[in-house]
Amino acid sequence: MAMSLPHQIGAISGTHIPVESGNVSSEPSSVTMRPSAFWKLPATNFRCVGQKQGAEMDQISPSPPMSPRIVGMRPDLSVACQALMEAPAVAGTATEEVVREYKEGVAGAQVKGRGVPVYVMMPLDSVTMGNTVNRRKAMNASLQALKSAGVDGVMMDVWWGLVERDAPGSYNWGGYAELLEMAKKHGLKVQAVMSFHQCGGNVGDSCTIPLPKWVVEEIDKDPNLAYTDQWGRRNYEYISLGSDTLPVLKGRTPVQCYANFMHAFREKFEHLLGDTIVEIQIGMGPAGELRYPSYPEQNGTWKFPGIGAFQCYDKYMLSSLKAAAEAAGKPEWGSTGPTDAGHYNNWPEDTNFFRKEGGGWNGPYGEFFLSWYSQMLLDHGERIFSSAKAIFENKGVKISVKVAGIHWHYGTRSHAPELTAGYYNTRYQDGYIPIARMLGRHGAIFNFTCIEMRDHEQPQDAQCAPEKLVKQVALATREAQVPLAGENALPRYDEYAHEQILQASSLNIDGNSEDGREMCAFTYLRMNPDLFQADNWRRFVAFVKKMKEGKGANRCWEQVEREAEHCGHVTRPLVQEADVTLMH
Repeated sequence: MAMSLPHQIGAISGTHIPVESGNVSSEPSSVTMRPSAFWKLPATNFRCVGQKQGAEMDQISPSPPMSPRIVGMRPDLSVACQALMEAPAVAGTATEEVVREYKEGVAGAQVKGRGVPVYVMMPLDSVTMGNTVNRRKAMNASLQALKSAGVDGVMMDVWWGLVERDAPGSYNWGGYAELLEMAKKHGLKVQAVMSFHQCGGNVGDSCTIPLPKWVVEEIDKDPNLAYTDQWGRRNYEYISLGSDTLPVLKGRTPVQCYANFMHAFREKFEHLLGDTIVEIQIGMGPAGELRYPSYPEQNGTWKFPGIGAFQCYDKYMLSSLKAAAEAAGKPEWGSTGPTDAGHYNNWPEDTNFFRKEGGGWNGPYGEFFLSWYSQMLLDHGERIFSSAKAIFENKGVKISVKVAGIHWHYGTRSHAPELTAGYYNTRYQDGYIPIARMLGRHGAIFNFTCIEMRDHEQPQDAQCAPEKLVKQVALATREAQVPLAGENALPRYDEYAHEQILQASSLNIDGNSEDGREMCAFTYLRMNPDLFQADNWRRFVAFVKKMKEGKGANRCWEQVEREAEHCGHVTRPLVQEADVTLMH
């Protein structure tokens, strides 16, 4: 049975797309996925029966009850597939090829005038649980469409839970080998993400891929291998960094498992490194980000814009805390984390620890604890980077890590959500320079999210400030001479978001654009049927053109969109025959 191109692309998400659909207005106000669509809903009380660990330190009061204050909730990100995908012209409309590498000029920046390469994230379930390519023909058609639009490459999650699923040291690269060859055939570069985390439970997660079966079995035997909060709740998204150097995974340490996985990847795909595979992004925590799982959405534990909770209550983390406290001459500080830091969905002023006046975060104990907590995260990054650098050195690839864009309550003094995630960033302390310097020591790229957001789009009562946060990170990477790359945190298809990405990627800090610094790459979230809807596709093609022109270009959007029109009409199906199983 032959399938039309809309159905081929729609099959990427396993969703039927009607052939006819009304146009979507190009006005930003009509886009349904605007982050400004956040509305406040009453918070429910957070209750958890858990094991209380340790004694209270210095008689700090317990966490206060939930405030009746309302909190915001993120919108449902599962948008219904509803519109016709119009394919770019294939014959006679080839986009000019420009070879782009991550150039490290001033402050590790892109060479002036070269523009910012654009990559597109592939679907999370691009490889099936059976280690085959998911919806193969639809995927092939989509990659061809992206190439015709001028996209430089794609970002691909290489899931630990798929490749080494059944037994330690047994790697099944089925699906990935085919996907990488498919990308090579279309002339697309690949950012390969070593995804050592669970898929499922975070914003935008459309499928569930747990950690390898044998790893989960080990965590079941020893629950302290999982990140743990003060109420005894265990988190299976990523192995607790407290056990990084302990042989707890059938004789290997977690860091050894990560290193062995990366080494096996290098051995399998060495012929593609530096040519097709140009970047290795290393997952270092939940959602692949260097952070603690302080704001888990799974089971409704956390809702935006709650402050989250510290994740240091497994026995291995507490053992390290005890040793640090004794070394600091304060053994009484080593039995537990803060006991008055509230619950996941509190706001800073609801708690004694994070409140602006007299909060524990700004006292001697707070300084000790937050320094230890954030340093543990930095040490985790150092350990994995040391292995990765040895594995991929002289292979022609860049190494990167993703840092979360935690912009809510950024305008407060304590920056509570950043602190619980492991970023010691407050009104008086820069938490991103230490991260940037750590990346600099390993020649790595600092990849940051929330690039598409504007301050005024976010709930102002939660003092959200994504633009100010992006600026702080840009300054930190400039100071540390580290390349900065970006991603959008939420799906956006409107020109208003595209303009913000263009502005942010130009790195015009304090209006100074003379140093020629730009982001070294931008990765767009995500390849799905909504991207290929006619109006969204036309705007996306124009956006790619603008990004590639660089900060020196001054052409208006209308002119660029007119040039992009040829990519918005159907000339012929990219795939003539498609297996009917694509629809299942």
